Amino acid sequence: MNYKSLTDLISAVGAVILMMTIITIDHTGNSQALVPAIMTFGDSSVDVGNNNYIHTIFKANHPPYGRDFINRRPTGRFCNGKLATDLTADTLGFKTYPKAYLSPEASGKNLFIGANFASAGSGYDVKTSKLSHAIPLSQQLEYYKEYQSKLRKVAGNKKAESIIKDGLYLVSSGNSDFVQNYYVNPLLKLSYSPQQYSSYLVNIFYNFVKDLYGLGARKIGVTSLPPLGCLPVTITLFGHHEETCVERMNNDAQDFNSQMKSAVASLKKELRGLKIAVFDIYKPLYDLIRIPSDHGFAEARKGCCGTGTIETTSLLCHPKSVGTCRNATEYIFWDSVHPSQSTNQILAESLIAAGIELVG
Repeated sequence: MNYKSLTDLISAVGAVILMMTIITIDHTGNSQALVPAIMTFGDSSVDVGNNNYIHTIFKANHPPYGRDFINRRPTGRFCNGKLATDLTADTLGFKTYPKAYLSPEASGKNLFIGANFASAGSGYDVKTSKLSHAIPLSQQLEYYKEYQSKLRKVAGNKKAESIIKDGLYLVSSGNSDFVQNYYVNPLLKLSYSPQQYSSYLVNIFYNFVKDLYGLGARKIGVTSLPPLGCLPVTITLFGHHEETCVERMNNDAQDFNSQMKSAVASLKKELRGLKIAVFDIYKPLYDLIRIPSDHGFAEARKGCCGTGTIETTSLLCHPKSVGTCRNATEYIFWDSVHPSQSTNQILAESLIAAGIELVG
């Protein structure tokens, strides 16, 4: 592997160190992950199938989604294979993945390793979720409360409290707030500047973390926004026939990320015993898009599925999608919004490097 900078090398070394230290060996010789469970909240970037069980157009429970996943089956993940959070769980030593909370599989001992509450089309802004009939963060939190109650029944209070306290909590949201709401809602744009809307969203995030903390969470990772202006769908809709990234949208994402980092710093000071980190996906994804060939990719402008330029729902990326590529490993994006598994592998490496302070 070629390292483009000292920072890249340090990140890679950090990831290796983490991989060596987070796995322990019990007396039977079986590997055990240091974190007992993973709880995930957010949008389509981390939804593993909750939208399969609600009435919404945002579903990925059909081919060609999942064609490179386990047993080549679609699960509700908006990807050809594994999400970055799946790959992170692999690295953490998990043998199976936490189930979508609305799935019948989210029961019994399966709850011991956590649950996934995310919903494609959701956002920090409850109005974003309403637009696509997704599960808002407030409801995801209510489901988490239900999860705690179910966990105590099957694990007992003592073990449940240990899982809750030592579990890893992941939050990934904000994309839909901008792409599916702010940028296409003239009334919202009249009411807020991009910076003001970012502040509004970050304040919701701030209170969401405080609520999670109040419910026992102590290790929380939150993803930054990606380079919104480089998504195939935003280039198609807002690029004015240009083939390059929409810089004003990238600037909006960077401003949001800056505000998020400030909020995280404040939360660390306010909430005693909280470990919280921002997982930066902006830079690694932007670097891939800027010079894809340096990382083994051939296509950064279009997604693999369908035309790859405007698909954002199952209405266009479907089993008979014309033009779906043969080899998704050459594509940075799977559809017009979501990364391919190959890209998620690179993003997961960044998540692991940044997560050392959470699970170390």
